Amino acid sequence: MGLLPTVEDVALLASVSRQTVSNVLNTPAIVKPATRQRVESAIAQLGYRQNASARRLRTQKSSTIGIRLDPMVNGISGSVLDRFLHALTEQADVRGMRVLLFTAATPEAEIEQIRRLRDGSDVDAFVLTATFHGDPRTEWLINNHVPFVTFGRPWGIDDMNDPQHLWVDVDGSAGVRAATNHLIESGATRVHYLGWPSPSGTGDDRRRGWADAMRKHLGSDGAALVNLESISVEDVSKATAVVAELLKRQPSIDALVCVSDSLALGAMIAAASAGRPQLPIIGFDNTPIAQAVGFSSVEQSLGLVAAGALELLMGATGSDLVGRRPSPGEAHRLITPELVIRRPNQLSIREPNSTDT
Repeated sequence: MGLLPTVEDVALLASVSRQTVSNVLNTPAIVKPATRQRVESAIAQLGYRQNASARRLRTQKSSTIGIRLDPMVNGISGSVLDRFLHALTEQADVRGMRVLLFTAATPEAEIEQIRRLRDGSDVDAFVLTATFHGDPRTEWLINNHVPFVTFGRPWGIDDMNDPQHLWVDVDGSAGVRAATNHLIESGATRVHYLGWPSPSGTGDDRRRGWADAMRKHLGSDGAALVNLESISVEDVSKATAVVAELLKRQPSIDALVCVSDSLALGAMIAAASAGRPQLPIIGFDNTPIAQAVGFSSVEQSLGLVAAGALELLMGATGSDLVGRRPSPGEAHRLITPELVIRRPNQLSIREPNSTDT
């Protein structure tokens, strides 16, 4: 069995110094593009891989990113963060980084976990999820100079454009706007929205997309036709009850846009029970249930979210945390989601009879 290729082998093949190879591996932004491409070609040709243990000893860094594992939830949309974790772990591995999962029941407990992991040099940076109004985690991280990026905008606080707060998020407003536009362009004029109560950063953002589309296409009269209904939790049965009552009061409703796939499923059940299985309904998150049942939904493009989070932390192609802070224009990523249109809803509801057991 031959010896594994070394940095010296890469340098010799690329006709550069050992330090240049190291720069390409760790801080590629400082290397001229032509030189970097030559080194990367040599790395690929030789099949060179860095010795992770040696690198951690040399740099005194753990090559690890920490992220809280959310508590188990029963909601259908709970799979979204699981898919994000999978994408983040895969893409971090390509960059030679590991992902460490930890648990915490509250934001305060998460801060304590971050403090412990930081003090023990176990983690170099953190990815935060589920940002919310008045979130105390980001202020603590900024004040303690801990590198981090959030999946979610800093709702309700004044650092939306602060270069110290790196964030990547999905443009929920654009996604719901596209869904509403599609329904209106397909002939619907009474498009109702089923969402979460305000204040909700994510929910309010998605609702804005629906309202913008209604005003643009239908004007004030069209918007007045719409009655906002809110569900405080991802409860399919509550969504079913709300939509069933809504369809009784306003049978002229000809389409629904929902803030999540959980609420869309409840709306579908209500529509089918009311004898309207063809009522157009669009959810959000494109979860496995949307794919299995077959209703349209907005896809969050979580692979792009993971790539954006790592790029903010590590640079476009880097394999280590960047030492600089991006400028305000570079510190944030807003990902445009994709509208996935499927066949008309076909959910059937069969009432039980005396022969059922």
